[in-house]
Amino acid sequence: MAIKTILMIEDDRFIGEMYVRSLRQAGYDVEWAIDGRDGLVMATNKAYDLILLDIMLPELRGQEILREVKKHPVAKHSHVAVMTNFDQDEETRQEIEHNVDAYFVKAEITPRRLLEIVQQIGNSLVDTSE
Repeated sequence: MAIKTILMIEDDRFIGEMYVRSLRQAGYDVEWAIDGRDGLVMATNKAYDLILLDIMLPELRGQEILREVKKHPVAKHSHVAVMTNFDQDEETRQEIEHNVDAYFVKAEITPRRLLEIVQQIGNSLVDTSE
């Protein structure tokens, strides 16, 4: 099962535009929320294959969104990759990593590497439909 639909929740316009452009050029259907509250509304109103989630967001923090997504009937089946530019304490990072498909530092990720991460998540999915 390949990743087709992506919701990116990212407040940094430069990074967001760069990632969205790269993902769309690669053929993904990408929607973008620039704050946590809008991102949560979008994530719970439509099923996405993948949610790219920033941790430090205005309106609602990424960890709160992650908790809500994991228990919401529409969103709980979405795969989640967390992206951040802030160091998390080890306990917080482990808690986040345990609940997501990927965790990365944005400053270390080029658009090309982001595409590789999305493809790796897609390649790890097993299609159980008949």
